[in-house]
Amino acid sequence: MSRPIQIVEVGPRDGLQNEKAILDPATRAELVLRLEAAGAKRIEAVSFVHPKLVPQMAGAEEVMAALPSAEGRSRIGLVLNGKGYDRALGTGVDDVNVSLSVTNGFGLKNQGLAVRDQIAMLAGILAGRRNSEGGDAPVPSLSVVLSCVWGCPFDGEVPVAQVSDLVAEIAAMGVTEIGLADTIGVGDPWSVTKKIEAAREVAPDAVLRLHFHDTRNSGVANAYAAVQAGVDVLDASVGGIGGCPFAPGATGNVATEDLVYMLERAGYSTGYDLDALIGTARWIGEKIGRPAPSALSRAGGWPR
Repeated sequence: MSRPIQIVEVGPRDGLQNEKAILDPATRAELVLRLEAAGAKRIEAVSFVHPKLVPQMAGAEEVMAALPSAEGRSRIGLVLNGKGYDRALGTGVDDVNVSLSVTNGFGLKNQGLAVRDQIAMLAGILAGRRNSEGGDAPVPSLSVVLSCVWGCPFDGEVPVAQVSDLVAEIAAMGVTEIGLADTIGVGDPWSVTKKIEAAREVAPDAVLRLHFHDTRNSGVANAYAAVQAGVDVLDASVGGIGGCPFAPGATGNVATEDLVYMLERAGYSTGYDLDALIGTARWIGEKIGRPAPSALSRAGGWPR
């Protein structure tokens, strides 16, 4: 149990996007820097969505401009469409995370696009990237995350084949990291294992990145199942804050500090400073005007 597990910190994006409090770009940049000081190597720092739709994510360019360059760190920008991708290219993000949905219901609510239209949108982005390769400006890395893999608030249950067919198609397009997200927190450890196995069967060379929400108190258990199934990359949000404004009833992500505690106790390496994470969780709770919901931000680590 000594293998490293990479935890991608998504608090500055997925954590803040559903909070009532709207933090200014300077505070959001400070959150990124605090998380990096606590050991985060990859951070979903911003989202390039329309500010009228998600006002919490307004000012992505200002957030990125406030972040000094840091070797060995990757700042990720989430995009929902080609316009968002073009915005991201002008900001110095290291990685672009393209969000797609496995269901038409959520895709239409979240992006205004059905699944096939989302795939066409991704194909357009990838074609543009190929045309830009070899130019003067560096092209950021690209990953894809699939929303509602374990259930959709509009279309209901999501069959395994519906997920694996999309994973196979995206991998065939040349995407090398594919995220599977339980956007509304309905998964269980057994269904997590089944969908990981199905995704790995159709895309054996892709890195799988798992993203769990703790809506029904199963997030850490699902993360455990993912690790047991051989997954080495997990998303988490400091303090367990977060949710999706387009998914009714969705609450926070798996808390970074709770996940780090479980993994480090088991002997896995995450590279995080647990005390610094807990301090950051309490700090962001003060900024958003409510205590962070994570267990570790209340109880602390062990042994003390």
